[in-house]
Amino acid sequence: MTIIGILGAGQAGSTLARAAITLGHDIVIANSRRPETLKDLVGELGPRAHAASAAEAAAAAAADFAIIAFPYRPGDKLPVNELAGKVVLDNNNYMVWRDGNYPEVDAGLKTIHELRQEQLPTSKVAKALSHIQFHARLPIRVASDALPALVRLARPAHDPDRKALVVSSDHPEAVELATRIHDELGFDTVDNSPLSESWRSAPGTPMWSDSIDGQSREQLIRNLRRAERIVT
Repeated sequence: MTIIGILGAGQAGSTLARAAITLGHDIVIANSRRPETLKDLVGELGPRAHAASAAEAAAAAAADFAIIAFPYRPGDKLPVNELAGKVVLDNNNYMVWRDGNYPEVDAGLKTIHELRQEQLPTSKVAKALSHIQFHARLPIRVASDALPALVRLARPAHDPDRKALVVSSDHPEAVELATRIHDELGFDTVDNSPLSESWRSAPGTPMWSDSIDGQSREQLIRNLRRAERIVT
């Protein structure tokens, strides 16, 4: 059992919390407001879930890692001290329609995850869990499509239909931890490091187009190689 700090309680954060609890972990979850606003969610998740401030959730991550489940914003004040030395799995993606434009990213000078690493200079940031859906498949074809893809696509190790997820990081220990988490959740891993290469798994790339129903490890590797960077 591990205590996982989850910063962000929206669709992604709450779905990750449910999955982690199913695997036997405790979670401490925070949002951008106050812990008491998470009362209903924590009640639904059960006794393994606890609400806290962002700093408390970051500090509570006893296994030396936390998950960030909210978009990057330059002005965010993150719990830098509480996350110092810890692996931080960032499931954010750069979506201009949602976030606006960041000139450094548009020009190909940096990726959104390199900017997140700059926000957390003493942490070990990894882009992970960023191209798996946390909602139902649309359109729904069969009953299982109503499940989040994180659950719907999970398979045991060595299953011939097992899908793979990408991780990118400048820190080998972050890649190792993300690989272990992916495996627990039911997925293989493709290492697409360093963070400067994380654009290959961004929205609009070949692998993104095939992410709805998942990709095998071999398919994912091919799609990552096919990516072409468009700069403006």
